[in-house]
Amino acid sequence: MENYLQPTPWDKRNFHVETYELTTATEEALKQTNEVEGHFTLKIDPLANTELLKKYGFYYVDTLTEPVCKRENLQVYEQAGISLERDFNATEIIEIAEEAFTSGRFHRDFNIPAFMADRRYMNWVNDLIEMDLIVALHYEGELAGFFAYEDDKILLLGMKKEFRSKGLAKAFTSHCVQEQFDLGYDTLKTSISPSNIASLNLFISLGFRLRSTIDVYHKLNGSLPVGV
Repeated sequence: MENYLQPTPWDKRNFHVETYELTTATEEALKQTNEVEGHFTLKIDPLANTELLKKYGFYYVDTLTEPVCKRENLQVYEQAGISLERDFNATEIIEIAEEAFTSGRFHRDFNIPAFMADRRYMNWVNDLIEMDLIVALHYEGELAGFFAYEDDKILLLGMKKEFRSKGLAKAFTSHCVQEQFDLGYDTLKTSISPSNIASLNLFISLGFRLRSTIDVYHKLNGSLPVGV
């Protein structure tokens, strides 16, 4: 019998149960989630029929849009006092990650405690630091946030609390995106929840355009360990 459950060890380490992403939304695949304990992720077209998902215990958690930008469409904004640095204190970057991301799909999953969802971001950012895929954002010599990327994908943008709503994100991000284009890419993409209006507006202002959307569903078969 074909296995439709793809293990996701990067999630398992945070939730301390087996974690999987389904490779298809067929009933055969959904049935397999009843036979294995763990946490499951399924991504489907927003127009797909969700009757079987409900039958097998899946619940909606988020929608992800895919903004894309061509090199020639990028709008770069200038701001005095900003700089991009590769030399930074990793602990400070991880501290920003702990409090900057509170509306991701795992934070919206009622089966996942907030501290586990926070830890997932922190571990992810630590991985990106180790892979040298983080750029620190400085304003007037002080750490203000970070930008994370991989190949042609923009992964994360995190701003320190005291530097938000000061008009810095547009200049910071545009310069980071320009540096990413300079690596040789003609098109860049990212993934944003429509609930994150500020981030969507930011990337649209830089020249990104929405290309596609996908709905994300989760399921927990069994329970998470208590007090981990």
